[in-house]
Amino acid sequence: MIHIVDITVPSRAFELGRLLDEIPGVHVELEKMIPLHDSVIPLFWVSNGDETRIVETLESSPTTREVRFLTEDGRRKLFEVRWDSDADGFVGILLDSNVRLLEGESIAQGWDFRLLVPSQNDLMEFQRGCEEADIQLVLRRLYNPSFPSNGSRMSAEQQEAIVAAYEHGYFEVPRAVTLGELATMFDISDNAYSQRLRRGIASLVHETMVDT
Repeated sequence: MIHIVDITVPSRAFELGRLLDEIPGVHVELEKMIPLHDSVIPLFWVSNGDETRIVETLESSPTTREVRFLTEDGRRKLFEVRWDSDADGFVGILLDSNVRLLEGESIAQGWDFRLLVPSQNDLMEFQRGCEEADIQLVLRRLYNPSFPSNGSRMSAEQQEAIVAAYEHGYFEVPRAVTLGELATMFDISDNAYSQRLRRGIASLVHETMVDT
């Protein structure tokens, strides 16, 4: 059974913690993190920080290859960083596990993350990795959704599609992301993603809103 897990880790456990430590009042919202064969690319929004200082702080990391300022929305600036794929700490543990990072946001003492975990064993392996790396991990919430066993059970792929759509603003008015953009994140066609989303929502409605 797939799990959605909310955790908190200290500032320095995550590479972007440099920004929190060196720029007072800065706030970071992780948009997504893309693992490649030779590098890792996080996209994230930064508010309450000077662009030049943000870039200089990010470039000071030995794991950073490149920093790019992409755009801004009036109050936040969007950055892209390319890290070495052999990054250690929290990023390295994520890359070595089956856990997928859905979102992350800086808080006063560190980071709040939401994770997609395929199984209980995967969660235990992830926690063990954090312990071995001396990363203090606080498990704040664990979602264990149950679904009907009458043939309309939601698959892991369908639940992942719903969570991604929600987290990226697909259900907002106006929508913050298109169906095509969501499909690209999963490397599938628009039609395939649409089917996952519709079937998953149908299962969710059946479980939570229909009296059987």
